[in-house]
Amino acid sequence: MHFVFMGVSGSGKTTVAEHVARALELPFAEADVFHPRVNIDKMAAGVPLTDEDRWPWLRELAGWIASHEALGESTVMACSALKRSYRDLLRQGAPGVHFLHMHGPEEVIWERLAARADHFMPPALLRSQLDTLQPLDPDEAGREFDVRLDVDTLTRESLAYARAAMQPS
Repeated sequence: MHFVFMGVSGSGKTTVAEHVARALELPFAEADVFHPRVNIDKMAAGVPLTDEDRWPWLRELAGWIASHEALGESTVMACSALKRSYRDLLRQGAPGVHFLHMHGPEEVIWERLAARADHFMPPALLRSQLDTLQPLDPDEAGREFDVRLDVDTLTRESLAYARAAMQPS
C-alpha cells in the first residue's frame, strides 16, 4: 500500500504524514523535495505552477512509489496532488495508492500559512491551489480528513485508515 497525504499548502499533510510514516515504520517522501529549482523559484516569486511544470515532478514521484513497490515496501508521501489527473499519474507508480485528503476551511489554512515563515510557498498562492483542487472522486481509494482537528487526532484517524487498508481482504 502507498499512502499519499494530499491537500493545499498549509493543510498539515506533511506533519500528519510524517507521524504516520514513523508509526508504521514506512519510507516517507516529502514531494516538495522533488521539485526542480525552477519550480521552487517560480512559487517563491508568487507564480502558480502550470500543469507543464508539474508533469515531470509527478512522474518522478510516481517513480519513487514504483521503486518501493518493486522492493515490496509500502510508503507514505506528502504531496499536494490537487487534480484527479495528478493523482492518476501517481497511481501509475503502483496499485494500491490511497489518498488521504487533508481538507478544511480556507480561513483555517490561510491562518496557518500566514504564521509559517520556513516555506517557499507564499500564502498568496493559496487561492490558486484552492481553485485547482479537485476533491477525491468516489472511485478513488482514500478519505477526506478535517484539518480543524488537532494533529494527534488527525494522526490517530489517518493511522486507523492506513492500518485498515493494509489488512488482507
